[in-house]
Amino acid sequence: MNTLRKYTKFIPYLYFLSVIMYWFTTVNATEGVSAYPILLFSIPFIWQLVKPSRKLNFSLGIVFVCLSSYLILAYVFDLLHIIHWSKTSRKILFYGGLLVVGNFVMSLWIVRNSIKKVF
Repeated sequence: MNTLRKYTKFIPYLYFLSVIMYWFTTVNATEGVSAYPILLFSIPFIWQLVKPSRKLNFSLGIVFVCLSSYLILAYVFDLLHIIHWSKTSRKILFYGGLLVVGNFVMSLWIVRNSIKKVF
């Protein structure tokens, strides 16, 4: 059980790394070489796995909580029909819903880890 607790603090970083890798492979298949700057987004998460820093941890958590909050607001506006979306935009919103919820939960987990001083 202690081993499980020891490694659960790395789950949010592995989640974000997997999302970045998926994003990279998808864009790389269509765009080619211009997708490689996407890999730069993985540097802070890899750094947190190799050499954890509380300040970077808290900064990553707050930034992604804010980004996820804006995406959640987009879903609320869609539900209230304040903004009229096109068919393709609605499809992206529908399929991205799980991603938004996952990002928000993992971001809160990162903030919780930095507050609890896990590292």
